[in-house]
Amino acid sequence: MDIFLQLLVSAFAVGGVYALIAMGFVLIYKATSIINFATGEFMMIGAFIFYTIVVSLGVSPIPAFLGVMAAAALLGFLVERLILRHMLGQPTISIVMVTIGLSSILMGAAEMIWGAGFRSFPAIFPRAPIIIGDIVLRSNIFYGFILSSVAVIVFALLFKYAKVGVAMRATATDQTASFSMGINVKSIFTLSWALGAIAASLGGIIIGNIGGVHPTLGHIGLKIFPVVILGGLDSIRGAVLGGFIVGILENLAGGYLDPYFHGGVKDVAPFVVLVLILLFKPYGLFGKKEIERL
Repeated sequence: MDIFLQLLVSAFAVGGVYALIAMGFVLIYKATSIINFATGEFMMIGAFIFYTIVVSLGVSPIPAFLGVMAAAALLGFLVERLILRHMLGQPTISIVMVTIGLSSILMGAAEMIWGAGFRSFPAIFPRAPIIIGDIVLRSNIFYGFILSSVAVIVFALLFKYAKVGVAMRATATDQTASFSMGINVKSIFTLSWALGAIAASLGGIIIGNIGGVHPTLGHIGLKIFPVVILGGLDSIRGAVLGGFIVGILENLAGGYLDPYFHGGVKDVAPFVVLVLILLFKPYGLFGKKEIERL
């Protein structure tokens, strides 16, 4: 029972980080209907920038966080303005291929700038483990969960109550009607990419602090994809719930099944459950149903 609770609490903490990164997917998709396959690379670039600011420049973590957020917003702005804006009206598969190509470009750029080696993060949280009864949590996982939870709540409140969030929701519902109401739809597209990049970059800092950073860190983005599909591509609460579900599945599968299959089960389990759920809920747990008329 103690092992189960240990795995469950750790899974819950990791799921919070997954939910934050998934938020980067959802914020972009809700406003633009574009699935950004470069979200993992946004996350990796954010982690590398944070590492550079803290280690190479000697800046304290809090200003470094702000610097990463500014850099991530700029990256999202440039990607939307210079690349995606020219793809408006193009077939969906063309836009998907552009984001896949973008992920390769960002990974290659990271290797050229920082090299292909592994970098360990300096300690940005207190090192003492967190003890809750018989459960012991690594401090970077615990504080990472706190930080990601705060970020998810801020993004959710921004999207629901702030004026710009209302404009993003209106654009996601009907772009033509939003334009007729005076909403600058193109600016909303740019903002959604900036916010999505910020969410992914913050998740990258937390992941990097737990396990280090390297150019292939962006592959975690593929692991986040089941999270957003599971919850529904256009659902913020679905992203949060999906993050926790995938985190729990991974940890329990890794703890109980990996020893019998020489490892690897924790990486497969989320995709297996994803397929099973989509058989009954094709739009995810909270996704919006769409009727296609031929």
